[in-house]
This record gives sequence, structure tokens and C-alpha cells, in this order.
Amino acid sequence: MKKAVIDIRNNLVEFLRTFGAFQLFFLRLLQHTPSILFSRSGLVIKQVHNTGAQSLVIIMVCGFFVGAVLALQAYSNMSKFNAEDWTGVAAAFALVKELGPVMTALLFAGRAGTALTSEIGLMKATDQLSAMEMMAVNPVKRVLVPRFLGGVIAMPFLAAIFSAIGMCGAHLIGVELFQVDVGSFWQQIQLTVEISDVNEGIVKSVVFGVAASLIAVWEGYNTVPTAEGVGRATTRTVVITAIAILVFDFMITAALL
Repeated sequence: MKKAVIDIRNNLVEFLRTFGAFQLFFLRLLQHTPSILFSRSGLVIKQVHNTGAQSLVIIMVCGFFVGAVLALQAYSNMSKFNAEDWTGVAAAFALVKELGPVMTALLFAGRAGTALTSEIGLMKATDQLSAMEMMAVNPVKRVLVPRFLGGVIAMPFLAAIFSAIGMCGAHLIGVELFQVDVGSFWQQIQLTVEISDVNEGIVKSVVFGVAASLIAVWEGYNTVPTAEGVGRATTRTVVITAIAILVFDFMITAALL
């Protein structure tokens, strides 16, 4: 019993220490953000391309089929009440407020987040970060901040593209397959979906972008500098990011109700 209490205490102390170090790490990134944005914007643009543009294929493919599935489910249920015209509204609400930001963030973590973690982890394992410090170059400012900002900037655009392509998939299923009137399909969306619903999706995508990018660069920077350590850090990135996204999604949804 005494050993169990000691283990719990040690784990709690370790969690608090790691959480505190994580917050300080976030503040270090924010400290260097203005100078990187204004003086080294080219680095940020390059990372936006690496994390955003190179994730477009998986985002667009998944968005299309998610929208198509939503339309199938919506039509199947709406037809029971003779409300087939509301198929587009159901798909739009699901995409804009929930599935768009959440699915995009999860896909981002699996594709771009793991790439960021493994890239930074390999730089640490091969002593590239240590070499920068020896040359009086701050690796946090030169390496981590541009990658963090690239993910934060790319996430809202990826979420918007996911939702837009998803609506194309919903249109294909609802209008072309089930012959829902195209005017009613889009008019109901325009009359029902409000700017507050769009703003909720934007807020979520920005928060998810910060969380996913921050976790990715943190795990890469603090990885054990071995091949095994990089692999474990990459796995932790996906797991922790997925949990954080779902927790933040619940918190934001509850706060905005």
C-alpha cells in the first residue's frame, strides 16, 4: 500500500513537472514569434507549404467521402419525415461545426504532426541542434518557431478546404444520386447556417492548430536522441494530439453553447 502511494505521488510530481515545462516551452515559442513573422517570414511560408500544401491530398479525399457519408446518413433519416431538402443542412452543420475541424486536426496530426516530430527528433539525434547552439544560433527560434507557426497558419485553411470539399461530396450524393432539388438543397443551407456556426468552426480549427503544432514540436525537441526514441516520440505525438483535440472540442463546444 505504501509503495502504491509513493508511486502515485511520484507520477503526480512528474506530471506537474512536465506540464510546467510544457507551458514554459510554449512561452518561449511565443516570445520569438513576432521576430520570426516579421524578419524571417520566408521560413514560415516554407513550413506552411510543408505542413499545409503537402497535406491537401489526404484532406480533400477524406473530406469528400466524409461529406458523402454524411449526406447518405442525413437523407436516409430525413426521408422518414419527408424532409429530404434538409439533407444539405445536416451535412453542413456537421462539417462546419464539428467534423471539419476535428477530422482535419486528426489527419494533420497523423500526417504533418508526425513529420514535424520525426524531423526535429532526427535533427536532435544527429546533433544538428547542438551544432546550431555552438554557432550561436538559437534552435528554438530558427527551427521550432517556424514549424509551429506553419502548422497554426495552415490548420484553418485545411479545415475550410475539408468542409468545402465535404459539401461537394454531400451535393453529389444528395442532388445527383437522390435527386434532391438543387435549389432547395443550397437555399436551406444559406437560410439555416449562420455566421456564428462558421465562427465556431474557425475558433476550433485555430485552437486545434496551436495544440497539434505545439505537441509535435515539443515531442520532437524533447525526444530521446536515438532511433527508438524518435519512434516513440512520433507515436506519442499522434496519441496525445488526438486526446487533446477531443478534449478541446468538448470544452469549446460547451463554452459556445
